[in-house]
Amino acid sequence: MEFLLTVVELGVTLILIVFSVVVLEAWRRRHSSNVSVESVTTILEDPTSLKQVRCPHISDPAEMYLSLIVPAFNEEQRLPAALQEIMDYLQGRASRDKSFSYEVVIVDDGSVDGTKRVAFDFVRKYTLDNIRLIPLGKNQGKGEAIRKGMMHSRGELLLMLDADGATKVTDLEKLENQILAVAREENSIRDPTSKLVDFRIGDVQVSAFGSRAHLEEKAIATRKWYRNFLMKGFHLVVLLAAGSGIRDTQCGFKMFTRAAARRLFTNIHLKRWCFDVELVFLCKRFNIPMLEISVKWSEIPGSKVSMLSIPNMLWELALMSVGYRTGMWKIHQA
Repeated sequence: MEFLLTVVELGVTLILIVFSVVVLEAWRRRHSSNVSVESVTTILEDPTSLKQVRCPHISDPAEMYLSLIVPAFNEEQRLPAALQEIMDYLQGRASRDKSFSYEVVIVDDGSVDGTKRVAFDFVRKYTLDNIRLIPLGKNQGKGEAIRKGMMHSRGELLLMLDADGATKVTDLEKLENQILAVAREENSIRDPTSKLVDFRIGDVQVSAFGSRAHLEEKAIATRKWYRNFLMKGFHLVVLLAAGSGIRDTQCGFKMFTRAAARRLFTNIHLKRWCFDVELVFLCKRFNIPMLEISVKWSEIPGSKVSMLSIPNMLWELALMSVGYRTGMWKIHQA
């Protein structure tokens, strides 16, 4: 009996310690969404002319129709093929539609390989106006890399996509078309007297989440039982933390209108794997329409996500729950 009581006491003590650590870390991050990105990087360097160019901000008026944000951490091997596929698509579309303008924003998340060199090679080839590199100096996490890219983009529409090319860039048109349809409807409700010619897609708040949920049945059949168990458990925790609405929160293919991105990414706190879940939470809080759209996806060798990532994801979900439920993480209007 005494042994059982000792075990219970140790368990309670451990739970209290973990909870205290989570609360302290959530408190420490309470202002992290308000850190000015300009203090980190305000200047872009043109590797061809060596001139310095002002870094744009999400609060500035849009200068492009489409921005593609590519976070990259040690992607020297996979980045060239992915970037070439992206540029082939964008240039082809621009040649067919003279009104189409674009940029690719690569965010080097503290890589220690040749990622920066690869990115600069593409900047030299396609010019700084079409491809830009934002170096973070040290690794800060995928969520933070995407946030920095979003905050320094010029597009009416902003798409985040992974550097491995797992999702075909052509699928962005699926998200784009759905956003356009919803945005037109939202705009007509907001201002019935507005004319279609005055409509700017970037001014309406809409988000679109690329999804691999349609591939889940096949994935379950091929994965080990314990991987399925852990993933089902993770999905349950996500449901409890952010609620329902998006079946696949972790697909790295998401598009936002400029207004939605400005509101979401000036509030986000999580820096690594679970920032996607926080985006869902914030979309619900701001009543930003969320679309979940099936995309083509293929497994690319070299993934940085492993089963060891699960504890880190759970840690971030715990921080998010404590931060918002206690009111430590304030939500600011953008």
